[in-house]
Amino acid sequence: MTSSDTGFFGRLTWDAFPIAGLIQNPSANEIIANAAAAIVVIGVVAVVGLLTWFRLWGPLWRDWLTSADHKKIGIMYIVFAIVMLARGVLEGVVMRAQQAAGPGDGFLAPEHFAELFSTHGTIMIFFVAVPFVFGLANFLVPLMIGARDVAFPVMNQIGLGLTVSAGMMLMVSLVVGEFSTGGWTAYPPYTGAAFNPGVGPDYWIWAIVVSGVGTTLTGINFAVTIYKLRAPGMKFMRLPMYCWTIICSSILIVFAMPPLGVAALLLAADRYLDFHFFTNDLGGNMMNYANLFWLFGHPEVYLLVLPAYGIYSEVFATFSAKRLYGYNSLVIATMSIAIMSFTVWLHHFFTMGQSALINAVFGIATMLIAIPTGVKVYDWMATLYRGRIRFSVPMLYSLSFLMLFVIGGLSGVVLANPTVDYQVHNTLFLVAHFHNVLLPGVLFGLLAAYNYWFPKAFGFRLNEFWGRVSVFCWTVGFLLTFMPLYFVGLMGMPRRSFSWEDPSFHPYMITAVIGALVITCGLFSILIQLWVSIRDRDKSRAPIGDPWDGRTLEWSIPSPPPPYNFAIIPNVTDRDDFAATKERGAAYPAPEAYEDIEMPRNTGIGFAFCVLSGVWMFALVWWIWWLAALMTIAMILAFIIWSFDTSTEIIIPAEEVRKEHEAWLELAHSTKAVDRDHESTPENLGLARPDMEAVT
Repeated sequence: MTSSDTGFFGRLTWDAFPIAGLIQNPSANEIIANAAAAIVVIGVVAVVGLLTWFRLWGPLWRDWLTSADHKKIGIMYIVFAIVMLARGVLEGVVMRAQQAAGPGDGFLAPEHFAELFSTHGTIMIFFVAVPFVFGLANFLVPLMIGARDVAFPVMNQIGLGLTVSAGMMLMVSLVVGEFSTGGWTAYPPYTGAAFNPGVGPDYWIWAIVVSGVGTTLTGINFAVTIYKLRAPGMKFMRLPMYCWTIICSSILIVFAMPPLGVAALLLAADRYLDFHFFTNDLGGNMMNYANLFWLFGHPEVYLLVLPAYGIYSEVFATFSAKRLYGYNSLVIATMSIAIMSFTVWLHHFFTMGQSALINAVFGIATMLIAIPTGVKVYDWMATLYRGRIRFSVPMLYSLSFLMLFVIGGLSGVVLANPTVDYQVHNTLFLVAHFHNVLLPGVLFGLLAAYNYWFPKAFGFRLNEFWGRVSVFCWTVGFLLTFMPLYFVGLMGMPRRSFSWEDPSFHPYMITAVIGALVITCGLFSILIQLWVSIRDRDKSRAPIGDPWDGRTLEWSIPSPPPPYNFAIIPNVTDRDDFAATKERGAAYPAPEAYEDIEMPRNTGIGFAFCVLSGVWMFALVWWIWWLAALMTIAMILAFIIWSFDTSTEIIIPAEEVRKEHEAWLELAHSTKAVDRDHESTPENLGLARPDMEAVT
């Protein structure tokens, strides 16, 4: 593959734009593709127009895009994840509709269908789950450990910028060119230059490489933050369970992301430089790619699931009004999962010709990793046992997870048997299992966290009714969409099927597309819930900061938290320190003295890397070499210039801290605490009466 005949703009020509296909071939497939591209363009124009109309560019730049505040960076991660979630869900609906349109060719071209399942998987894993997890961790970890910020605030900002720019490449691929047809795993030879010489695999490669760098930086940041910035007395065995899961996920990131980056760069070398790492000739071996990818890929599953486990642990304890049962065993189980996740990657290619002995070893390892997960399930059920359970929205998501995730876990144990896996590996049974783990296991946890910690971030609660509607739609939609796939998979329907002929599949496919539409309702109900909550925010304000009778440190400060988080760094004496102080009647104490607080100054380096890396990726995808070289130089110069900036901190005077903190304390002491029965009423200003009956 050479580029000697490319011009000033590389291979970027008129035919690269989808509208050219619409003009030349106005089929239903082209109409759908161009509608998706139009949504992206209209969305960008609408956002730019609204920001201009309401004169928000200045506040956006000053308060958000240049902020090094971990809380604002976390919120921006989550906003980005929700935008990408909308695209990922809608693409899933289109795929289910295409399969329900059979038997026959449906309404999509085969190449378009292949692009959809490639972008859907890539978006949902790398640009929904990962940034959502990182956003929550960014917001919560310093608050939970009694810190004022993460260890490396600017590196945190750069990680966000790289992740967002990589995600934008997937949006650009809708408008300019096309995405890969090689699946979210990008296996060669389907992504090799001989089989797929277009730009699609290149979009995937550079999006994964750049987002991987951002992910690795963030993992290092979280690990150092928890290691080094814990409040006095916050020993490791006093860490909130959520922080344990984040530190284990951070370790997974540091060790698991490099193999993915190496695999993507070697694939780029094959495509751009005519190397032969993953070809059938000249010494290449496609299995090397599979090993490298899944050496990342299976730890990646637990990188996402472990933080969700931490969320469920916090939710179950809070809404059962109980101390988390089996804390020590949960910590051991979390660490065991993190270690064992590196021992099971080969089960992803049981069908590719290993020896029976190797398959047996990895099958046993896959079964063993279910044991610590089972320990967690039993500990959560024991936490619920005899608790005073409140069926709030976060708890409903968590209970839905508890029931549905066990099914997904058991189907995983079934697939751990190589002989069974050989029969169903390339069928929709595997698709059902994968989604059975990731939707209840990860997405439900993230949505529970969104409802649980939203009042901490913005100072008002989300609407309870629309939250319950969203729980119902996501749960019922999941059951209708993916449970039929277990059956149709056992009947032999291959996954990634553009079309099919067996009429016995049809009822299951119809049920699945109905379920996908219900999931879409769940997505829209989240957006409606947000709109209604903002509209009615005066009725649900919780400025004091503890609307749920929380147990950990983040509930002991105002909502939303001040930039410095804690006026005085707490001295931790208990695992559930805030719950313990409430039991003693010692919550909201007035400190003897205040001190000046040093915080990171705003900087534009993260935004600069976001823009420059985005242009750099686009230039590499389209072989615009002069532009790629220019962006490389610009990124190096931006980093050098920033490194000479010595004015990186600002001082918040002690007097300012004192005034803000004493005003909040006065509000807390003058407000009437509410009990669990009034949790969702306007009377709840964020001062919950401790529920002592179920404390164990």
